[in-house]
Amino acid sequence: MAEESQETTTSLLHHHGQPGWLRRLTTSLRLKTSLLSELSGSVGDLGTYIPIVLALTLVSHLDLSTTLIFTALYNIATGLLFGTPMPVQPMKSIAAVAVSETPHLTVSQIAAAGICTAGTLLFLGVTGLMSFFYRFIPLPVVRGVQLSQGLSFAFSAIKYIRYNQDFTKTTSTKTTDPRPWLGLDGLILALTCVLFLIFTTGDGGKRNVVDATESSGIITTNQRRVEKRLRILSAVPSALIVFLLGLVFCFLRDPSIVNDIKFGPSRFHVLKITWDDFKVGFIRGAVPQIPLSVLNSVIAVCKLSGDLFPGTELSATTVSVSVGVMNLVGCWFGAMPVCHGAGGLAGQYRFGGRSGLSVVFLGLGKLMLGLVFGNSFVRILSAFPIGILGVLLLFAGIELAMASRDMNSKEESFVMLVCAAVSMTGSSAALGFICGTVLYLLLKLRELDCSAFPFSRSTTKSNVEDETIISP
Repeated sequence: MAEESQETTTSLLHHHGQPGWLRRLTTSLRLKTSLLSELSGSVGDLGTYIPIVLALTLVSHLDLSTTLIFTALYNIATGLLFGTPMPVQPMKSIAAVAVSETPHLTVSQIAAAGICTAGTLLFLGVTGLMSFFYRFIPLPVVRGVQLSQGLSFAFSAIKYIRYNQDFTKTTSTKTTDPRPWLGLDGLILALTCVLFLIFTTGDGGKRNVVDATESSGIITTNQRRVEKRLRILSAVPSALIVFLLGLVFCFLRDPSIVNDIKFGPSRFHVLKITWDDFKVGFIRGAVPQIPLSVLNSVIAVCKLSGDLFPGTELSATTVSVSVGVMNLVGCWFGAMPVCHGAGGLAGQYRFGGRSGLSVVFLGLGKLMLGLVFGNSFVRILSAFPIGILGVLLLFAGIELAMASRDMNSKEESFVMLVCAAVSMTGSSAALGFICGTVLYLLLKLRELDCSAFPFSRSTTKSNVEDETIISP
């Protein structure tokens, strides 16, 4: 017993003797599930990442090699900093404007929009304003933003699965050309992947049959078998298998890809961004992106992190500064503007990501692809089955939308649903946020005790006298 106590004390002294940065690194990279689960979770946000990167590369001539390398470094840094599967995703509003509107934004204008957005978030983080907003924004409003974003992802995913997509024209999903049932990007393939993911991951939560029956004291043999089967299924890296299957089908669909591959990354260079680029980028790209980044990339992702990892809720200041620093470095070299996103976090969690190690694996994979294949990797992405991307995006969107299930009263649900409805029909998270906040304040105003105000005292006194006269 004394020997065990001495060993424990020595271990504790050794742990406390480590430098702070080393303890943080060890904690961030500590496995919380199996290695295969972390690997599976690492590809959980690629359903949004790949289509947007592909569209920007084909339409706006974004440098894919530079984007892969910088987003890889971002993934590794955020995994070490936050210790959770914090995603690095494209700034969606800027990407939508760059590809969908005419004239298309140039690479310099896209970078300028990212720099303006990043500067705003960095300012809000450093001054403490982001923490102030995060502290006082009503939870039902945040849940409404999460619900709208999650359902938007899910609706887009269904369209990816049902209809053919051409990302050389737009990032939206308005096409009505139905996807064929057969083929290497057919409906049967996509539906098979959906069934496989449902069978292996279930509803995304952990279900312990043995623990559920311990209260009764009776655990049957069948229950133990079910418990064992669920444990085996949860260990399957299902999302990783689906993604690797998609990569294999890339080469089967277009074998000429092999001849177009050129090894080595593109050369880094600093973009020349003019004042006109900043003006156009700010008005057309940054203005619609800033509210979305504040709400979804900082506030919603911090709330979701606290829900998924109790006791480890992220600091809004840290997340905001992180987005600012990433883009103020990478955008000057032509990398795609990025942010953190609640949808990406939900997707990576849904498929097994539980620690920073998950996004570190993703970063290492991107870094290898960027250094080895460079810009020729766009040929591989262009042949990737869009139906499979839709499947991954569908589960990520549903997981994000399910974060809103903790509304316990009709009033909270009312505010959340109005906020979500306005966000989706108005195509603006900022508009939904404003309407949800106004609605929340009006409902609270109805319940406000006005007896403390001078104008209400005479009325209260009169009511009391009337009650006295009427009462026998």
